[in-house]
Amino acid sequence: MLCAAAMDRAFFAHLSSVARAAIAAELARGLVADNKDAGGFDPVTEADRAGERALREAIAARFPDHAISGEEYGVARGEAAIRWSLDPVDGTRALLCGLPSWAILVGLLDQGRHIAGMIDLPALDETLLGLDGQTFRNGIAVRTSDCSSIAEARLSTTDPNLFTGAQAEAFERLRRAARITRFGLDALGYARVATGDLDLVVESGLKPHDVDALVAVVRGAGGILGDWRGGEELGGGAIVAAASRALYEEAVALLAM
Repeated sequence: MLCAAAMDRAFFAHLSSVARAAIAAELARGLVADNKDAGGFDPVTEADRAGERALREAIAARFPDHAISGEEYGVARGEAAIRWSLDPVDGTRALLCGLPSWAILVGLLDQGRHIAGMIDLPALDETLLGLDGQTFRNGIAVRTSDCSSIAEARLSTTDPNLFTGAQAEAFERLRRAARITRFGLDALGYARVATGDLDLVVESGLKPHDVDALVAVVRGAGGILGDWRGGEELGGGAIVAAASRALYEEAVALLAM
């Protein structure tokens, strides 16, 4: 059974604090990006690494038997039923460009079930926390807009150029049907679905560390987070986050390939 302390808001606040401090120290030194993709550009900085080390140390000190998986340092204690999923800087490109949309992502899973998640936005001094079936922004409960129509929807994706082939055509159908479309938000887009400021986010190619923190945040605010086919197969990385069930189903119909 999951230790109740893992669901303590104060511990998530502690994780935010230690990760922010580690990242801020590296920002003060000046960022240099290494490239993880020889065929393109997938940046990583010492801020990413320092943030993940700080999160791992804090979690291991409190929950030494829990598994931890992260973008930069892989999986520790992978056999454990309870797993923390870390993306220490979601939106490294935004960070390198001095934009405020980068986030610290922490997801908590129990036997594969998403039970808590944190989208921490240091540049905005804002933390979205989903747990116990609710979502809070800086301690205050938030809800989605309940928008139910694509024609009224505020849509976002981080980069439309990441869609190719049939996926690009499917997203274009959705974009043409939506009222407004904004780009470049990374995890901030999902936070804004939870707070009711956006209605729909559609992306593909996401890894588990990109997604695991988002699930409890969107769902706890009353939203729907699922895949492009109308299910919950999130491992494929094709994700739809919607303010309501009706909006999700309309989006899935337009995305059908």
